[in-house]
Amino acid sequence: MSEYINNRQLRREQLKDMIRQLHQGANPAELKLAFRDILQDVGASEIGTLESELIAEGLPETEIQRLCDVHVAVFEDALVEQPKPETVPGHPVHTFGAENDALAVVAEQVKAAAGRLYAAASLDEARQALLALEPALLQLKQVEKHYLREEHLLFPYLEKHGFKGPSTVMWALHDEVRACFRKLLALGEGLAGYDLTTLKRAVAEALNPALEKIVGLIGKETSILFPMSLEKLSAEEWQAIKEQSGEIGYALIQPADHWTHKSSDEAQPAPNLAQIAAGALIPLSVGALSLGLLDLMLKTLPIDITVVDKDNRVAYFSQGKDRLFVRTEAIIGRLVQNCHPPASIDRVNRILEDFKLGRSDVAEFWIQMHGRFAHIRYFALRDAKGEYAGCLEVTQDVTQIRQLQGERRLLAA
Repeated sequence: MSEYINNRQLRREQLKDMIRQLHQGANPAELKLAFRDILQDVGASEIGTLESELIAEGLPETEIQRLCDVHVAVFEDALVEQPKPETVPGHPVHTFGAENDALAVVAEQVKAAAGRLYAAASLDEARQALLALEPALLQLKQVEKHYLREEHLLFPYLEKHGFKGPSTVMWALHDEVRACFRKLLALGEGLAGYDLTTLKRAVAEALNPALEKIVGLIGKETSILFPMSLEKLSAEEWQAIKEQSGEIGYALIQPADHWTHKSSDEAQPAPNLAQIAAGALIPLSVGALSLGLLDLMLKTLPIDITVVDKDNRVAYFSQGKDRLFVRTEAIIGRLVQNCHPPASIDRVNRILEDFKLGRSDVAEFWIQMHGRFAHIRYFALRDAKGEYAGCLEVTQDVTQIRQLQGERRLLAA
């Protein structure tokens, strides 16, 4: 068997065949026994590479997602021997791990509070238990910040190293957790219409899967995602993730700041836009602006804009004070499809294809989120010859605008 293990390509094909067998219903325990020699030194990044290659070869991402737990179970003995993630407080992996520890504690608190609800003997007692459950649920919902930092910081850097699997598989799992929270929110809004049995069943159907998925994701991150990321990302990339993390925020904790990495190039402060653009004007279709003034204008616009080039890569986004959607510097150069949840990619591709083929120039949506009304528009960018040059996304919080009535012709006193 060793001669095959030493052949890296053959070894990879054997491991991929093992994953295919899992997806065809093979017994994990039997596979572990059959492939035990190969599995002795399997690394987390190798599992990620294999899954990415299988996706590229046509294995549906939903299948990878569905059997992710089985993959972990088969490879777990080998993964136990892998180096532990960073232990220095302040390193992004340490921060993710500290959040997971805190989330695991809160998940147990939620589970215990839910148990009291399930044991309630009357509808009134159940409603009181549900109210008592709410504070812990609000804490658990902070997992959103944890997921957002992975989706908009960690995943983009992994993609630059050729690892697309996490951003498709794990993002979809994040969205399943979000769907559970939406069901819980809807449950609270219709509470008055439930009898005791219906209330218990409705809570269990939304809450139990959420807890199971959150705890399961903690295991997947610890066993595969973080070790794989530590193998692939450079110290400079971890530093960039750390510096941008504060824009999104943290779940349940505030990270320490003992870890830092500064290269020699970073020792000198970068010149600001005013210094770069001193005296220089950029000619536009009408008029001209300095680079500094142009940047200030884009930051001050009461809308969020994102520019995608003709190759579907993010080229720019405005940095207004109150963004509706998360944007980080890590997404510059990222395929725009990877900036959206997996369930939305088909719609994104359809919009871009219609723009490129000239079938449309505008796509418009409006949604309600977090109590705000968001108006989202996409515009095709075309040059003087009508050739497609890219796409402009414009997002605006129109909650207050929709409430305007009558006229206001003068400034208020």
